[in-house]
This record gives sequence, C-alpha cells and structure tokens, in this order.
Amino acid sequence: MKIRINNYIPISTVEGPGKRFVIWTQGCSLRCNGCANSHMWDKSKGKIYDTKEILELIAKYSKRIEGITFLGGEPLEQIEPVLEISKAVQKRGLSVLLFTGYSFFELENNNKFQELKKYIDVLIDGKFDVSKVDYSRAWVGSSNQNYYFFSNRYNEDIIYRYKNKLELRFDKNRSIIRLNGMGNYKKLIDLVEAIEL
Repeated sequence: MKIRINNYIPISTVEGPGKRFVIWTQGCSLRCNGCANSHMWDKSKGKIYDTKEILELIAKYSKRIEGITFLGGEPLEQIEPVLEISKAVQKRGLSVLLFTGYSFFELENNNKFQELKKYIDVLIDGKFDVSKVDYSRAWVGSSNQNYYFFSNRYNEDIIYRYKNKLELRFDKNRSIIRLNGMGNYKKLIDLVEAIEL
C-alpha cells in the first residue's frame, strides 16, 4: 500500500511522549487559517512510499523509541495506509499518537476510523484555530483541540507532564535549519530576525 509523506524524523522528543518516530503525511483539505504546515496541504507534493518501507524504517529504530506520531497534512485523508502502519507498530509494542484536524464527533460514524481507533493510544483532534491560540498544553496550539485516550498506556497526566518544545535540525553542512515541535513560531522568528550578525 502507498502513502504520501512530506517528511519523517526517526527520533524526536517533542512530538508526543518519549522518543518517537514522527511521520508528516502530505495533503490536507481542511486548510486551517494560520496553519504552520500549509506547505503540506497540496496532495500532489511530498514523496510516495510503500508502507513496507516505512515499517522497515520504524523497525530500525524500534529499540530506541517509545512509539510513532502521525501529523500532517491530514493523516486521516490517507486512513488506509495509516491504519496498516498503526496496526503493525502496535504489534511491535510501540504506541501510536495521531493528530487530526477533524473532530472526534465528525469521525464517529466512519467505519475505517472505528477500526483505526483500536490501534491508536492517543488521538488529538480539532482544527488549529488562530483565534484560540494556547500553548499551555502539550503538543497543541489552540484551546479547542482535545485529547482522547483509547488505551491504558497513557492518561491525562501527559497533557501537563510534558511541555511544548521545539527541535532545531541542521543538515550535514549545517546550512539548513528544520524546526519541529509546538510553540510560538512567530515569537521565535521575531527573535531570530532581531539578532544582528
């Protein structure tokens, strides 16, 4: 099965509890105002992988990670490959955290989602709402977003035990910066632009 991905990071500490393999799916029809990942909206961009390739990559890091995180883009717009990966990852004993812009209530009557729920530990739902910006809870950017716990692996403690953080990554030549995680990106950009070199 194929999945279109914008990017992945084998080990991150800012996209869910513990160390995680993070997958950003490509394509999103929700297009939230103020979205930090608007470059992931276009469904024709990104790179197509076979789900087996992704599972092989995850397997290489499985002893060093606690689980995987799906972000986007919108992962549920590629629900079948996300389901296949989640199911295989759970069999390995890894956890699954999934972000979606759809509300849990919008998904309740979706049969594929009902199947996927069996292989998700934590679901974070809700569109990013620029009028409700709030960085006080882990991994979310607006107060309308909600956490759902579908297993006993995690509970509500993680919402406040973990803090929002950002990771900076450089290529081998230290010329490209990649930023991931949750936080006030605008404030960070303003600080960087204020630095005189």
